[in-house]
Amino acid sequence: MQIKTIFAGFGGQGVLMMGYSFAQAAMFEGFHVTYLPSYGVEVRGGTANCTVAVSNEEIASPVASQPDYLVVMNNPSLMSFQTRIAPGGAFFLNSSIITGRPNRSDVDIWGVPTAEIASELGNPRVQNVVMMGAYVKMTRIVSAESYLKSLKSILGTKKKAAMEINRKAFEAGFNYIE
Repeated sequence: MQIKTIFAGFGGQGVLMMGYSFAQAAMFEGFHVTYLPSYGVEVRGGTANCTVAVSNEEIASPVASQPDYLVVMNNPSLMSFQTRIAPGGAFFLNSSIITGRPNRSDVDIWGVPTAEIASELGNPRVQNVVMMGAYVKMTRIVSAESYLKSLKSILGTKKKAAMEINRKAFEAGFNYIE
């Protein structure tokens, strides 16, 4: 089994964090993992994406010419990556700001209103974790427990308030998807 996912959006949306936290969760579960970030020179507003490959065998290349999943946080990323996804794959779209839809009939499309959900939680900065809740639930590559363990590891023990809001965001995204 080898599964590749591209996480894409603007810098500042937590796209690289999405990939990193997912990669770490997969490592906690004993998978081989590669994490390949790509971003512009801008700190916020520029393009950002990362590719995460997860496998139960060694991974020859971290590049995903035909990823199984595409997690997209903005319109430009959808336009850039929609033709690359493998037939039978799935899109996870931030339906709060993505107005278009992929012009593909051979893939599944999951829209998650991340801004609205994060706003209900009182923190717009957790939109990426809301999306990860939906992604983890639908793909079942890693468990919710491993993903939350990854977040706790990344945030550290001194950031209990940040961990609490991120846990709530993850659960809201996880529960949003039927």
